[in-house]
Amino acid sequence: MPMPRPLGITLDKPNGVLIIQWADGALCRYPLSHLREACPCAECRGGHHNMGRQGDPEHILALTPARSYKIVRIELVGNYALQPFWDDNHHTGIYTWEYLRRLCPPPELADSAAQTSAESQ
Repeated sequence: MPMPRPLGITLDKPNGVLIIQWADGALCRYPLSHLREACPCAECRGGHHNMGRQGDPEHILALTPARSYKIVRIELVGNYALQPFWDDNHHTGIYTWEYLRRLCPPPELADSAAQTSAESQ
């Protein structure tokens, strides 16, 4: 079965959340601080040997953010990924649709995390 593709992507800067509506009907709310901690680049993962599914968190809320992060801008990478440009000048992480869909937090956890993230902004 092919991986679902996003139907809509919203960067909600005031609330510190990236929202993706997926073609399979899922609505995922990614707190930006957690999304930054999930950066898939080799530098953030601690080297190429830590890359791939074995190094992925169960879902995005399984991570503990080091601090609050903001996205300065976000760009599409071809038709397969997003590349955020973070306020700490980091921008080498490319978040594929597959990776983002796997990171989708359970809805009940996402709502409480989004509220906490907005309160800390």
